[in-house]
Amino acid sequence: MDPAEPIPYDLNSTDFTGKDVKVGVIDTGIDYNHPDLQDNYQGGYDLVDFDEDPMETTPEEGHPTTHGTHVAGIIAGNGEINGVAPDADIYSYRALGPGGSGSSVQVLAAIEKAIEDEMDIINLSLGNEVNVPDYPTSMAVNRASELGIIVVIANGNSGPDAWTVGSPATADQSVSVGASTTPQKEPVLADTFEETEIPLIETAGAPPWELDQSYQLVDMDNMEQGQSLHGKIALTRRKEIPFFELALQAENMGAEGLIIYNSEPGPLQASVENNRQPVNIPVASIQKEEGEWLQSQINQGPYFIDSVQKDALLTIAPFSSRGPVAVQWAIKPDISAPGSAIWSTVPGGYQAMDGTSMASPHVAGAFAVLKEAHPDWTNKQLIGALKTTALPFEEKDTRLNGTTQGMGLMQLDEAVDPSAIIYDPQLEFGKLNHYQEEFTETVTIENRTDKTQTYHFETPERKDGLVWSLPQTFTIQPKEKKEITIKLSMNRDRLEEGVHEDWLTLQAEEENYTLPYIIVNQEADQPKTAGFEFYLEPFENAEYKYQFYLTEFVKSIDVSLYHPETLLFERKLLEGTELEEGEHEGVLTREETGAPGYYLALITVELEEGEFEQVETMIFIEEEVQKVQ
Repeated sequence: MDPAEPIPYDLNSTDFTGKDVKVGVIDTGIDYNHPDLQDNYQGGYDLVDFDEDPMETTPEEGHPTTHGTHVAGIIAGNGEINGVAPDADIYSYRALGPGGSGSSVQVLAAIEKAIEDEMDIINLSLGNEVNVPDYPTSMAVNRASELGIIVVIANGNSGPDAWTVGSPATADQSVSVGASTTPQKEPVLADTFEETEIPLIETAGAPPWELDQSYQLVDMDNMEQGQSLHGKIALTRRKEIPFFELALQAENMGAEGLIIYNSEPGPLQASVENNRQPVNIPVASIQKEEGEWLQSQINQGPYFIDSVQKDALLTIAPFSSRGPVAVQWAIKPDISAPGSAIWSTVPGGYQAMDGTSMASPHVAGAFAVLKEAHPDWTNKQLIGALKTTALPFEEKDTRLNGTTQGMGLMQLDEAVDPSAIIYDPQLEFGKLNHYQEEFTETVTIENRTDKTQTYHFETPERKDGLVWSLPQTFTIQPKEKKEITIKLSMNRDRLEEGVHEDWLTLQAEEENYTLPYIIVNQEADQPKTAGFEFYLEPFENAEYKYQFYLTEFVKSIDVSLYHPETLLFERKLLEGTELEEGEHEGVLTREETGAPGYYLALITVELEEGEFEQVETMIFIEEEVQKVQ
């Protein structure tokens, strides 16, 4: 175990451990023999092999998997690694097979089985890139929620652009989770006299860069004969020589570490892994202009620079998918949790992994803790408590958008005993289509303290085209709830077209609460098509099925096929006119699809205003199988 890595249980300093709470993990299976999981594992089902043995895929069965075991350890590891809820009961539903691949049908079946087994919480660290609210897996998640299960879902790893959240995290009744970075040290070179800092990208296959003092920096490419690198850091330019040979050369000359700078613009991701011998000194890379600047300093005479470990900025991870959800303009994710370099269980040991897949089980574990702490609370109270107490991220004194972080970083300790619970705190006003419209959102606030609380909204920053009607000061009695109406009047012509996001602040006597809001004026830059699928009907050899989603009305759609290498036009696959928003599907015969092979499909939609949008995807048309008669 690496004690430097963040441990999931660090987020839980309460007296509650999720005891007797049932958490279903829909994933790649679980190594239920792992010493940190065997006591918590209570059963499950394999929806890939259709048996009651949801073991991870082993090397003998195909491309082995580890993902579900890692997720389960974050929730309820109980051994060398402790999860957020180390006494929760884990049930595993294997919906993804070798290599972590699987179908929506398997995921749907796993959700049904988890419902049948009466799970309290379901974690889905999986998804696709279809950003629509009514994809089948999203609808299934909403159904599970209606039946009394808290469903926690990874928001996706397609960030940092907007509109990248995918189903089933798009489900409006899910708790979708974005990934934050974790408190870590990042190595940098610091020249205090020049007030310059150069971040170092650590190289795979070398020891971590933990040098933490002043060193002389030497240009290894222009060393004098007999010059030693003992106690110094070597600098070299990227060249044809393999990285590991450069590293071994510096190591043999006594260098404490090696820095390789790129020979072309942009960052350099290097590796010194090799089959000859291990590299025993830290190796890092920097960009071209940084290396040339360091070289210019060395050319002026002996040059010393500080190698320091700097606290990394705690924020949303770049890979974390962003909202909003197309069509409904919903704020997703709902909340954020640690998702970078998370140390947890894998078959045969432990490993650090990145992803919203790691963030989601932190939240699932948190709900297990809250459910043990408050067995009489409704799911809406539990979800509201975790959202209300989240801590929003800010960068350079500016709060990140709700569609980037949701309500903010989960604060489990605060959620166990909140002063207030705000139900449905994300304000989603919708889309403005007419010249002037007034939108209304209602928010329920529960006073959890033992005394009467007085609340009021801060006056929002004035924005042209927006007029707020917020309640004046109001009071709520101890343990009572009050429904608050918020009105927003919008003027189409005075407000810039597109998506507008910000936050409202609700002030109590001792605490402030923040509520993200989103509005859309007329149009947004959302993708107009999503989820184009083209496949041979199961158990058939004559027809192909296609389906796609439209996020708004389009005048026409055209799907044309091109040669994937020459990009020469081959033929038109299908077309349609006057198509409404929503799912569209149909079938094509083998004669209509044409010759087999791989093709680049160019999907072109004509919008109502006459503009065009294009999306590319690869499709495969199989050869017809001849059967013995």
